[in-house]
Amino acid sequence: MTFKYNCVFVEDAATIAGPYEAKGPLKKYFDQTFDNLYHGEKSWETAEAKILEESIRTLLKKTKKTKDDIDVIISGDLMNQITSSCYSSEKFNFPFLGIYSACATSVEGIILGSSLIDGGKVSNAIASTSSHNMSSEKQFRNPTEYGAPKPKTATFTATGGASILLTNENTGIKVESSTIGRIVDYEQNDPFNMGAVMAPAAADTIYRHLTNLNRTPDYYDLILTGDLGTYGKKILIDFMKTEYGLDISKNYNDCGVMLYDLEKQKEVQAGGSGPVCSALVNYSVILNLLKKKKVKKVLLVATGALFSPTFVYQHENILSIAHAVSLEVIK
Repeated sequence: MTFKYNCVFVEDAATIAGPYEAKGPLKKYFDQTFDNLYHGEKSWETAEAKILEESIRTLLKKTKKTKDDIDVIISGDLMNQITSSCYSSEKFNFPFLGIYSACATSVEGIILGSSLIDGGKVSNAIASTSSHNMSSEKQFRNPTEYGAPKPKTATFTATGGASILLTNENTGIKVESSTIGRIVDYEQNDPFNMGAVMAPAAADTIYRHLTNLNRTPDYYDLILTGDLGTYGKKILIDFMKTEYGLDISKNYNDCGVMLYDLEKQKEVQAGGSGPVCSALVNYSVILNLLKKKKVKKVLLVATGALFSPTFVYQHENILSIAHAVSLEVIK
C-alpha cells in the first residue's frame, strides 16, 4: 500500500546519541551526545527513557514549540511494552500513540503522523523512537556480562533517542509519499544475522514503492535502509538485481553502515541496528543535506526483525518488515 501526501512537511528533528555513536563519523551532526551508558540513571532501561525524553525536549526547543502546539506524539522502541516511549511521553502529557515495528518503528511513526496530518485530523505530530545497546542485549540475547561471543554477521544495537516534527506548514521539505511494509518470511532463524533476515523485506518494500509510483531507483538521490549492516547491504543489492532486475547500488547506502567507523570500531561488527539506528542517521546528516539542498529526493526504508527470544529458542523463523517514506525538497 502506497500513499501520496499533499500537505505534510518536516519542520525539524532532534538526535541524542550514545558513546559508541559519538565515536563514529556523524558526531558533529547530533544535537547531543553522552559518554556513559547509564546516563546518570540507576538502570539501562531508565537511561533509555531519559534519552528519549531529552530528544523530545530538544526538538521542542529547536522548533520553539510549546506542549500546546503538539497534537499527538507517536513513539515506539524495543523494550517490552514499549516502556521507554510510555515513560518518556508521560512527561509531556501529549495525546499518545504507541507503536512497534522493531527497527522499522521510526518510519512507521512518520507514516502514521503524515496520514493524520494529510487527512486534516492534526496539524503537528512528533514521531519518536529510541534504543539502548545494553537494554536490548539484556532483553533479546544475553546480558553482556556473560561475554558470549558473536559471529561477524552480528550487528550492534545503537544507543540514542530521536524525534522528528511533522507539520502541515510548508517548510520546504515535504513528506511526499510512503509505502507500508508487509511481513516477510524467508525462513531465516539466526538472531545474529539480522541483515539476512531483513534484506528481503527491504527489497519487497522498495520494489512495491517504485512500482506503485512508476519510478526507477535513479528517481532518488539516495535510498537508505535502516540497519542491514555490511552483509545485509550486499544481500539487498544482489536481491534487487536477481529478483527484480533493479540496480540500486549507485545511490544506495545503509544507516547501520554509516553510523559507525567499521574499520576502527571493531566492537560494532557488521554495523548498527536498533530503532534509533536509522533515525540517528536520517534525522541528522540526511536531514542536513536536505536542508542545504545537496540532495533533493530521499527514500528512507527502515527495516525491522519481528522476533522474540521465546520464538528464537523454539527455532521459529524470524519475520521481518520494512516501511518506506519519501522526502523531497520543494520550492
